[in-house]
Amino acid sequence: MVDTVTVKNMELGKPGELFLIAGPCVIESEDMSLSVAKILAETAEKHGIPLIFKSSYDKANRSNIKSYRGPGIELGLDILSKVAADIGLPVTTDVHTPSEAERAGKVVDIIQVPAFLSRQTDLLAAAGKTGKTVNVKKGQFLAPRDMKNVVEKIRSAGGKQILLTERGTSLGYNNLVADMRSIPLMQETGCPVVFDATHSVQLPGGRGSASGGEKQFVKTLACAAVAAGANGIFFEVHPDPQNAKCDPDTQLSPGELDALLGKLIAISKAAMPISGEK
Repeated sequence: MVDTVTVKNMELGKPGELFLIAGPCVIESEDMSLSVAKILAETAEKHGIPLIFKSSYDKANRSNIKSYRGPGIELGLDILSKVAADIGLPVTTDVHTPSEAERAGKVVDIIQVPAFLSRQTDLLAAAGKTGKTVNVKKGQFLAPRDMKNVVEKIRSAGGKQILLTERGTSLGYNNLVADMRSIPLMQETGCPVVFDATHSVQLPGGRGSASGGEKQFVKTLACAAVAAGANGIFFEVHPDPQNAKCDPDTQLSPGELDALLGKLIAISKAAMPISGEK
């Protein structure tokens, strides 16, 4: 049984009611963030799906030291607060240290813990102490059942509202595989599970100095994950993916997301458990 998580006026994790986390990989500018958030809000309203806007103020694990990381925490949180105020969306972003979790917790609705940091006890505890919903991306190196320990760390610090996100598991060098068994396995924790469709098709370090990706498989994996019972779906969305400053090979355009959402919502309703089914 999955517990629901309340974010603003949204109840996330209800059977057959998919929710969406979406936005540019990294904050590139205030104007672009507001523009994309407005388009995403209109798209979500069109499809009747709850939406949380996501963008990072700092991509701290970029492959290349010269890669664009973002505007930093001060300006980034200011931009996210404007998205929340002007567009009316709940917002989420990555944090990397306990002090960042405390600071971001005063602005965002969901604190996101990156996959590479998913076992960092102090960070998880700090996120839990904020009282905000915490979304932890399963490490590429973790088994799905390992996430019960992650959940216990957050709960021990007072965190009660927790999402878990599947984003692929390392398979050899520069490759990820998405195991759909991870969705029901992580749901055993009682937490709603999100599937990150765009990061799951990454080829980490695949360009040598940057990550590559196989965007053509985003639709396939997203549909499979929703059919497997994922409660939420995560896409990084950029108005001009090929010229994005981060993950140009895997981000969707707003139009691509719009074309896919209707199908995913239909699959979610069809996959809803029958009364009495475990």
